[in-house]
Amino acid sequence: MNKHHFAGGPAEMAGLFTLSIRLVLGWTYFSAFWRRLILDNKLIPDEAGYIGEKFNHFLPNALGIKPLIEYLVTHPEALHRSMVAFTIIEAIVGLLIILGLLTRLMSIGVFGLAMGILLGSGWLGTTCLDEWQIGVLGISCGFTLFLTGSGSFSLDNYFLSNNVKLRDRRWFRWLGSGNLPIRSVKPFVLTGSLMIFGLTLYTNQFFHGGVWGPLHNKSVKPKLEISNISLNSTELGFEIYRTEGADVYGSFLIGIELIDKKGEILKSWSNTDLSTFPKSRIHNHYVTKVKPGKHALIIPLGAKADLTLNIKDIAEATNEIHTLKLVDVSGIEWTARVRK
Repeated sequence: MNKHHFAGGPAEMAGLFTLSIRLVLGWTYFSAFWRRLILDNKLIPDEAGYIGEKFNHFLPNALGIKPLIEYLVTHPEALHRSMVAFTIIEAIVGLLIILGLLTRLMSIGVFGLAMGILLGSGWLGTTCLDEWQIGVLGISCGFTLFLTGSGSFSLDNYFLSNNVKLRDRRWFRWLGSGNLPIRSVKPFVLTGSLMIFGLTLYTNQFFHGGVWGPLHNKSVKPKLEISNISLNSTELGFEIYRTEGADVYGSFLIGIELIDKKGEILKSWSNTDLSTFPKSRIHNHYVTKVKPGKHALIIPLGAKADLTLNIKDIAEATNEIHTLKLVDVSGIEWTARVRK
């Protein structure tokens, strides 16, 4: 029997056994395009649901690709082009995986897309390790499809069955389906599998402490970082950056307090004050924006902004300001020392 025989042979059977993986994996990527552009247009900047804002949510705790994400969210035009390109790539990869056309080439696309999900958002997930699981499973499934290619019920199989010469075309066996042109398959599979398993363990530990030590979930409750505090007789400015919490739910700031050394409040802003906080006193850094809401100041995940407080009415007490306190609707408080 010809070692490159495909129809009815081991290569076709291997591809047939991964049919459910191919269909489901293909739909998970094609459906991203379907949701964002067909069912609802989520590629319009400054409108609710813009996919660029979700990308901004990845920024605080991304692994390895944080500089790339930060560049994009600080350059809205480049971000929009990237989101459009990313959506088109997901559509092409997902559709061709479902159809079983150029399966191995598309499996590399799946591998790359899943790696992006893993490194960018593997830390997200409120009730379980949602994005991390999607990422590592996408990588392992992409690798599996590269090994097996497509069997029956695929366009690769159709072309192989109707063009015998393709069976011996090395380029097609690398990019499409059929027997992989590798002499030592077992070492290749073992090496690839161990590397993916190592990546799985490393990212599980890095994002969630899931291998040893205490577990942690950065999606459970909001965390705000306060920095760059500046003070003069009329204004107090500071930078706020939300680095943790659920990506689908903002942090709602209902109180700001300026406190002296004795713990007494020199000036405060209530939720009513913050719901009408002047937009001119908010300078946002990224596409995801800190903004006044109906009952509080809303701080989405990944948002970073400079806030300026008017303190003219306590100008005589400026030197007494010792602590800046922020209060979330959940009751969580964040404080920072105000240094003269």
